[in-house]
Amino acid sequence: MTDFAQMTTTRFAPSPSGLLHLGHAFSALFAQAQAKALGGRFLLRIEDIDITRCRPEFEDGIFEDLAWLGLEWDPKLVFRQSDCLARYDQFLHLLEESDLIYPCFCTRKEIQEEVANAPRAPHGPDGVLYPGICKQLSPEERQEKIEAGRPHALRIHMDRAAKLTGPLSFHDQELGRIAVLPQSCGDIVLARKDIRTSYHLSVTIDDALSQVNLITRGEDLLHATHVHRVLQALFGFPEPRYFHHPLLTDENGKRFAKRDKALTLKALREAGTDPSALRARLGFS
Repeated sequence: MTDFAQMTTTRFAPSPSGLLHLGHAFSALFAQAQAKALGGRFLLRIEDIDITRCRPEFEDGIFEDLAWLGLEWDPKLVFRQSDCLARYDQFLHLLEESDLIYPCFCTRKEIQEEVANAPRAPHGPDGVLYPGICKQLSPEERQEKIEAGRPHALRIHMDRAAKLTGPLSFHDQELGRIAVLPQSCGDIVLARKDIRTSYHLSVTIDDALSQVNLITRGEDLLHATHVHRVLQALFGFPEPRYFHHPLLTDENGKRFAKRDKALTLKALREAGTDPSALRARLGFS
């Protein structure tokens, strides 16, 4: 793995699982503004591993919305995560060979029941952590379940990973140097039951191999960076810089989200909104 190029590289990586809203516009403009301010480049990536929700029409809408906003990117460097599954699998094998992942056969109901019956369920910033049910299975029990066709995810053995990497940290442009707390993440899923990858695995690999060295994203993903730094260390990837920006909210202080049917860029376009006025409204005149 070669070192990152000297040029600052940022990215915007939307998922084509719905229409882009104002929060997406802010994140995309923020990433491009950082690249321009530092004389760097801005990349666009399509994160489409959620095969049950991603649709071609939403991907088309992403390109239309971003072009309308005035963003510029190199179309030759755009790629889709669904085209990179073999690459993700190669890195999963590296973790498997080091005994750093294990199969998890639990259903959500089984996990919820285990947590409910536990006197002191482990918690992290994002809620209850996986209680480690399948971590205790013997190799023979795991193989028996796999041969029986039991659906399973793959989880990282975070205790072993943390011992292997040693102390880690990352630098956020606003918050400074932050110590990584692997145990606060728990044994998160690196490969889902329906597809052999996950958000955490894919974005870590994509950013490194695309030489993204300034990762800009919402402050709601600050804790995810702890997971990504562990994976970067395990894979021998360089440490990027981070800028976790505040989330854009509506007049009631509520963050924009696809599930809330927030005001979409498509609706603004069709209503005749001036994109330059919208950029100025978002702080990017």
